[in-house]
Amino acid sequence: MKDNFSDTQLVTKRVAPTRGGVVSAQHKKAAEAGATILAAGGDAMDAAVATSFAIGVVEPWMSGIAAGGAMLIWREKEQKAYVVDYGMRSPAALDPADYPIVPGVAPDLFPWPRVKDDRNMEGASAVAVPGVVAGMGLAHERFGRLPWRDVLAPAVKLASDGLLLDWYSGLLIASTARALSMDPDAAALFLDEGKWAPLSGWTVVGSRHLNQKSLAATLEAISRDGAKALYGGDVGSALVRDLRAKGGRMALSDLSDYKPHFAEPLALEYHGGRIFAAPGFTGGPALVSALKQLPARPRHADYARALDKAWRERLQNSGDSCTTHFTVVDRAGNFCSVTQTLLSMFGSRCVSPSTGILLNNGLMWFDPQPGKPNSLGPAKRCLGNYCPILGETPKGERFALGGAGGRKIVGAVMQIASFLIDHGASLEDAFHRPRIDMSGGERVVADIALPADELRALQAAFAVVPARRTIYPDAFARPSAVLRSNGMNMGCTEVMSPWADTVHEDSQ
Repeated sequence: MKDNFSDTQLVTKRVAPTRGGVVSAQHKKAAEAGATILAAGGDAMDAAVATSFAIGVVEPWMSGIAAGGAMLIWREKEQKAYVVDYGMRSPAALDPADYPIVPGVAPDLFPWPRVKDDRNMEGASAVAVPGVVAGMGLAHERFGRLPWRDVLAPAVKLASDGLLLDWYSGLLIASTARALSMDPDAAALFLDEGKWAPLSGWTVVGSRHLNQKSLAATLEAISRDGAKALYGGDVGSALVRDLRAKGGRMALSDLSDYKPHFAEPLALEYHGGRIFAAPGFTGGPALVSALKQLPARPRHADYARALDKAWRERLQNSGDSCTTHFTVVDRAGNFCSVTQTLLSMFGSRCVSPSTGILLNNGLMWFDPQPGKPNSLGPAKRCLGNYCPILGETPKGERFALGGAGGRKIVGAVMQIASFLIDHGASLEDAFHRPRIDMSGGERVVADIALPADELRALQAAFAVVPARRTIYPDAFARPSAVLRSNGMNMGCTEVMSPWADTVHEDSQ
């Protein structure tokens, strides 16, 4: 393989068991927020809400108040799994005629026909009705133990302080700097002089922070008034005014009419274990379809064949998204597995100045061509590939697992679940094992660390592209998980993610 990177460098993350609760998230500060709530006597649900709002502050380009997603919940006392669905929806006043097709292919995540001025990808015209605040409110109302205001307090504090800028944030901001510069409010929030990514010097310890004061005030209002602050209240009114001023179609009634809901999970008995996944407009059905194809003790070529078949069944309705995932287990054995997304990196690259909210571009999930099941239209549910799951191994271990990375999520979740269930891997081993990606199409992306016999078997069946597991770009998704075994809890996050971490309740 021809690249510039070291062949001898070794990166690992350790897994340590504890009797206390555990939070694994794509940013250490968000995991700390959840663990602090556990240490204060909170339930796994309280910690999930705290982590959800905190991750929207410290990883704002992936999630936040404008996000949508899904949550898997395990209640130990009831021995029952639940799904909370809070996916995005298109505005009721959306007119497909406002998104005329022009020659070319869309330059972002999906190979849709291109829309004039990229109206379905960038700016206020790309924004769908968000669901995360309503979804968290619904789940907390049913299962939370601590007051809503208390569980949002860590996020309010993080936003008041502002995200600490470092080389990794600089890298991510720089990757989208040109698009961010097109919206004055996004440029003012994320860029120096409206055009440069904020970076620290090579030898200087970073001490710069994003100015997230407006977002802090919005979070404070939501912590005080609940989800209604966004869904029909003052925050929602301010957001809609900003969107309308920028050419969006969303109305306050779109927010006030939005309703998340509980759903029955997909349940699959799998090779002596069990999997629970989200149904409907998620990656759950594709995951279940792929798992059903796997033999006992599958190899990577088996994973590729199963994923190939699953994506062929659904490829026309799927695509990538820039997501975040986190998992929680408390000392009583309750679990939350949560995936949230703005869709593209930095969503619509558009910021509401009155609220400080970076907005999604959920309308890009729709095919702009008319007459198809997933065609752009008013008041429609957006299709996503987020795939949070709960699982049980033949040894009686229970785990919560998911990932970020669009279509790559399903394959990563399938393989790690199989490592745990089929191969009896420990959580630490499962996360350090090399993986493949088969996201539809004719090729398999294979980690160069795969054993030679596994690579040969893949090459005999598919066109194989070798790839290195690196920090950036991301070839294999970014999973995170927690696991409970014999009363001991533990967690792990993607080995190559520099911000992602697991935090224990008893460390706070």
